[in-house]
Amino acid sequence: MWGFITVLVDALVPRLRDVFELTYFQSGIVQFAFFTAYAVFSIPGGMLISRIGYKKGAVVGLFLMSAACFLFYPAAEFRIFGIFLLAMFVLAGGITILQVAANPYVAALGPSETASSRLNLSQAFNSLGTTIAPLISAAFILSSSVLSSDQINVLSEADKLTYYASEASAVQGPFVILAFVLIGLAVAFGSFNLPKILEGDDHDHGSYKVALKKKHLTFGALGIFVYVGAEVAIGSYLVNYFLSLDIAALVAQSGFMETVANILAVLSFSSVDVANMNPAQLAGTFVFFYWGGAMIGRFLGSALLQKFEAGQLLAVYASVNITLLVVSMLSTGYLAMWSILCIGLFNSIMFPNIFTLSIKDLGENTAQGSGILCTAIVGGAFIPPLYGKIADSVGLQLALLFLALCYGYIFWYGKYGSKLGLEQSEA
Repeated sequence: MWGFITVLVDALVPRLRDVFELTYFQSGIVQFAFFTAYAVFSIPGGMLISRIGYKKGAVVGLFLMSAACFLFYPAAEFRIFGIFLLAMFVLAGGITILQVAANPYVAALGPSETASSRLNLSQAFNSLGTTIAPLISAAFILSSSVLSSDQINVLSEADKLTYYASEASAVQGPFVILAFVLIGLAVAFGSFNLPKILEGDDHDHGSYKVALKKKHLTFGALGIFVYVGAEVAIGSYLVNYFLSLDIAALVAQSGFMETVANILAVLSFSSVDVANMNPAQLAGTFVFFYWGGAMIGRFLGSALLQKFEAGQLLAVYASVNITLLVVSMLSTGYLAMWSILCIGLFNSIMFPNIFTLSIKDLGENTAQGSGILCTAIVGGAFIPPLYGKIADSVGLQLALLFLALCYGYIFWYGKYGSKLGLEQSEA
């Protein structure tokens, strides 16, 4: 559910950009509102969970997410950008509480040697949600064309009201349904019997000050910051990127692309023929491959990590993503499109690998380390608008060089940074 909702928010970025006629930088503020919540809620969320336990903490997170989904109704009804941003912030706050609880919980449910494999497997199901979301968003949120201010001004008052109502319903329907689903999930989750890990553990011990002295943790937190930022920046601007490549023309020129688009249209419950789809909806369906690649990669990564060292595999995947970004930046048409979509496959293992490498050998400071790492997810608030600012100046394609630098740091962390400090302690 949190994977599904996170990507549904990505679909709102191009939609809100059109509705409110925003620049790329301004539309990146949507992700800023969403991911700032990680910086605000991570530490308090950890304190809450240490007091009430994992299960009750997860229930609180689910109810908070549900309340945020209801906020999208007045935001769309009154077309107020500020309410959209507030809804994003509250929604991410609920997800943050779940994130703080789930990652260290999964890592603790077995031997530390296979923690990366276990976290990759659990996050593969998160990716199942992120894979489905683009199809749902293409069918509902991106299904109609947005009119410019000039086009709206020439409409009669009755036509304006009809247009605004249709625009609002495109957002309201999916999020109201999600609100009720989340309430049902919270009630169901509250009835589950889960292993008790907090009781009797060291959750009341440890120190943030001591944890921050661990080099592999602090460098890992920066790794989480740039990884989440890069992943979200790509996901948020993919629709606009495909539009800049003229995806409608690419599909029209290729029988294979048209067949793929038709299959995706069916999967997204769209009754519209591909030839009649608006370009944004068409582009939105192809985002399926970006998040679908991440899902497949996490299932594969769970198996690979049984045989290969997590840091080395992280470095290999980061180097592949740097190559794919450069290829997409320097090419056009199909090559530019598919090379950036393939990044999702190699993003797959990065978050769980960085997370488990960072909390390695923290002992009684593991809970504090987890809180620090979840706070670093705030990278999703800063890097997308920064990428958007660069794109406003040089274009979406050339701005990919900035994201390549982010993956360059991840390569360094997997190869070298994840071992700093650990070698001295082992010696």
